[in-house]
Amino acid sequence: MKFLYKDLLNFLSEKPSKELLSEKLFQLGHEHEIAGDIFDMELTPNRGDCLSLNGLARELNVFFGKIQPYKIFEGDILPLDFNFKNLSTDACPKISFLEIEIEGTIAAYKPYLENYFSLLGNNKVNFFTDVSNYISYELGQPTHCFDANTINNQLTFENKICQESFNTLMGSNINLEGKNCIFSVNNKIISLAGVMGGKSTACSSQTRKALIECAYFKPEEIIGKSIKYNLVSDAAHKFERGVDIQAQEKVLRRFIAIVQDHVAIKNFKIQTFDDSEIKQYTIPIDLERVNKILGIDIEKEQYLMILNKLGFEINNNELNTPSYRHDISSQNDLAEEIARVLGYDSIKSKPLEIKNNLNKNINHIYKVKNFLVQNGFLEVINFPFTSINDKKSITIDNPLDSNKSCLRTSLKSSLLENLLYNERRQNDSIKLFEISDLYSKAEQINQERKLGIIISGRRGHNYADFSKKLDFNYLNQILNEGANKNIFTIEEISREGLKTKKKDKIYYTEVLIEDIPADMYKDYKLQEKQINFIKCKPVSEFPSSVRDFSFCIVDFKKYNMVIKLISNLDDDILKYAYIFDFYENKKIKEIKVGVRLIFQSVLCTLSDEEIQKTIERLLKPILDLEGVSVPGL
Repeated sequence: MKFLYKDLLNFLSEKPSKELLSEKLFQLGHEHEIAGDIFDMELTPNRGDCLSLNGLARELNVFFGKIQPYKIFEGDILPLDFNFKNLSTDACPKISFLEIEIEGTIAAYKPYLENYFSLLGNNKVNFFTDVSNYISYELGQPTHCFDANTINNQLTFENKICQESFNTLMGSNINLEGKNCIFSVNNKIISLAGVMGGKSTACSSQTRKALIECAYFKPEEIIGKSIKYNLVSDAAHKFERGVDIQAQEKVLRRFIAIVQDHVAIKNFKIQTFDDSEIKQYTIPIDLERVNKILGIDIEKEQYLMILNKLGFEINNNELNTPSYRHDISSQNDLAEEIARVLGYDSIKSKPLEIKNNLNKNINHIYKVKNFLVQNGFLEVINFPFTSINDKKSITIDNPLDSNKSCLRTSLKSSLLENLLYNERRQNDSIKLFEISDLYSKAEQINQERKLGIIISGRRGHNYADFSKKLDFNYLNQILNEGANKNIFTIEEISREGLKTKKKDKIYYTEVLIEDIPADMYKDYKLQEKQINFIKCKPVSEFPSSVRDFSFCIVDFKKYNMVIKLISNLDDDILKYAYIFDFYENKKIKEIKVGVRLIFQSVLCTLSDEEIQKTIERLLKPILDLEGVSVPGL
């Protein structure tokens, strides 16, 4: 939106400089640029009420005071007997019509109207349309002008599915599809309501009798229509953001006054069709809450003064929001209004007060997590939704995934999915846990926090753990024997139906957090560890390749050197290198070391040739050692 500096000044009691006006607009959250005397505003979508001179003046009233510089017609107006049918009152709950007939010609526009075109670069169309465009600039309410002789005293509004060609007043032909708000005469569409009128009923320089439509359209019914049909529409821009449902009569009286400024009026009549239930949104006055949100101590008198100047009505212990402020509904919104006026920079910072009063349950969970992490388990966090629906499950009305429409009653299915996901990616040592809230229903909705643990595969990659399995004894020793209590019930999960080739057994346990005794950690202390920075490799989407080698070492003096070289192996495609087996034959004085190399690229699936070249290069320093060999290589 663009406006002339002097035009806005006419709406303000005080006359701030251009610099001060700009400063206050920024303070109120309205981004803009200035070119000469023209302000180019970049308003946020929630502030459609500021898309006019009058709207900006309402904002600036808190600093400079607001006046009404324009005149409106104050006299009595005859009722219009107009055959109008509103078949979609939900989409258009309130609409008014002005029928106005002029006599004579317009010699020249008054300076306020002429400047809108000459100084802001807007194009003149015809008198009635020009007045309509200016009123939108001045008051923020779009209107549309029909040539009354083309309407024949009948008009229908509908919000319906259309598949019809429509010629706009700009001369473009568009094909309407889907649901649209339309005006029609004798079942022929003459206007895409809230966006653009049609050429067949448009006013021209020859029009002496016009029908002016002034409506409130629900924003959700207009949003996206101008983009869909590639139409540049100031009206749609305003209707999408919401206009003032109570402004119609004032707007049409202003229309009459502008016409009177330029030409003699033969007659004019107004008719309003109101199916709206105008309810002012009320918010309790809660100064304590607002002060807490902002961290300030504003006095009630100042608080009410600011909101009153912004258009809020004070009614006992409640605030009535203005009909044009669709963005206000809570104490948070009121706090934002106060902060904008005071200026965020004026709110002084306060030191953060931290009290050492952690909830015992939170502290308990923290210890559980650290205990498991120190024992080599990895924490996972899953979405709380599942496809499993039993009698206790709570279903969701609007799930993110239609295949997962229930809240979990157990952690087992999620952790099992995590385990299988890792197995498919060649991970052969899996130790996972999750702590989460679970929900179920019986007579009432029940919420409980549980710990789930799942394991499968080898205990580790090094040769001491390589042949040992993650089994019942392993889990029982850590959890139950460590606590000296039989708290955890460990079950074996069958692999039947899991679509996996793995044969390692899966063990799972699930327990209420509150059932884990605090004294389980009496001898547990979080170990202090030195922080080492390592080079991290991105997670690959491509399969890995495993190569096993048996190193024969006949020179015992070379053993430590071999081990060191293996541990230092490094390459872009080498994911892991570790010793999984060790054998010493003292009779023939020979050591055999089993080494596993795992290759994986983040760019592509590796070929055997690429892997072989890398192996030869990596192992060459080891094989060059005297007394070290790899059979078959």
